[in-house]
Amino acid sequence: MIRTMLAAVLLSASVALAQGYPAKPLRLIVPLAPGGNQDIMARAVAEEVSKALGQQIVVENRPGQSAIIGTVAVAKSAPDGYTLLSVSTTFARVPAIVKSAGYDAAGDFVGVSLICRIPQFLVINPGVPAHSVRALVELAKAKPGELSFATSGNGSTGHVAAELFMKMTGTRMLHVPYKGNAQSLVDVMGGQVAMMFDQVSTSAAHVRSGKLRALGVTTLARSPLFPDLPTLDEQGLAGFNDVTWNGYVAPAGTPREVLARLHAEIAKAVSQPEFRKRWLERGIETVASTSPEDFSAYVRSEADAFAKLAREAGIKAE
Repeated sequence: MIRTMLAAVLLSASVALAQGYPAKPLRLIVPLAPGGNQDIMARAVAEEVSKALGQQIVVENRPGQSAIIGTVAVAKSAPDGYTLLSVSTTFARVPAIVKSAGYDAAGDFVGVSLICRIPQFLVINPGVPAHSVRALVELAKAKPGELSFATSGNGSTGHVAAELFMKMTGTRMLHVPYKGNAQSLVDVMGGQVAMMFDQVSTSAAHVRSGKLRALGVTTLARSPLFPDLPTLDEQGLAGFNDVTWNGYVAPAGTPREVLARLHAEIAKAVSQPEFRKRWLERGIETVASTSPEDFSAYVRSEADAFAKLAREAGIKAE
């Protein structure tokens, strides 16, 4: 009886909170330095959602330790819907290779919504004698361990895509990790490294200029920006699907009604035709999850899949 009464009181309090929410500005922590895709998209969506909520969403950058500092700060915040965290694919992967990460992506947070997906290209230096994925695989098998691929670091999106590629093709290539994406791209274009997996949004211009050759797209559907470029799935790597994603999460325990309100406004914001068009032209597909629970489940599946790959491929933190 007491438990029933307590549950009713908590439910009533939760509903009351949601009805008056938000009563003050929100904080959105971006655990990275300003300027990258994640920061840009987090701010763009926050600007649209703040209009609908009638309260400002203050974006605060807290970079450091592979985004761990800002992430842990949000995990320890009050679960009242006033502190949110901008997340990307890395958020779900870091705990598997950084034992001192200090957070559990699925246990310490609840999903609010996905906000965008960014496909990757498999790009190579034009001097590499391969004009298709099949030709690249043949080249890699002819020279095991010699064909090099650049990444922005262990466990990065490009690294994971390359590990999946090697696993599915039975090849072995040389990993050349960098401390950022910019220099890795420069060295692939310069011929110091043969290839890499890179986001469409950052490599598209170089592909168009001829400085890079794109062999395929990492998603199951072709990129609207390059409709003539086949996917890796179409070229024999059945089911190959690796995409960079961004979203919002909140501390575990945030009321469901608050999450639902935030999700609804995000879904409206990212589906606006002009908003979608503006970002799609840059290779970024704005899209919301079907529900907060759906995004929570997605984060968990991403974390589990990467943990398995990290064990099999021996991926460790630098």
